[in-house]
Amino acid sequence: QVQVTESGGGLVQPGESLTLSCAASGRITAIYSMGWYRHVPGNQQRELVASITSGGSTRYGDSVKGRATISRDNANNMMTLEMTSLKSEDTAVYRCNVAEYAGNYWGQGTQVTVSS
Repeated sequence: QVQVTESGGGLVQPGESLTLSCAASGRITAIYSMGWYRHVPGNQQRELVASITSGGSTRYGDSVKGRATISRDNANNMMTLEMTSLKSEDTAVYRCNVAEYAGNYWGQGTQVTVSS
């Protein structure tokens, strides 16, 4: 079993920056990728924010391109997402996903609210 622990989030003002971190622990064989997804209020779909593979390949959602940077510490099974120029539309519950050899694992989610 893999545990996913998220940190960061909270209330920020428009235009500010935010850092979200995710750490995987437990019975880890191999992590293929780690990523952040978000659930926007009123929208049932889950939206990719950013993901990164063990080899360092990254993907970004269209709504955050140019404003987000994802990085990963493979040795410690950790991943960090930095977001800048936050907008009210970035308000959502952000969840970390870990794609590991045994399956997909999710964190509980962390609320990000962008409001003045």
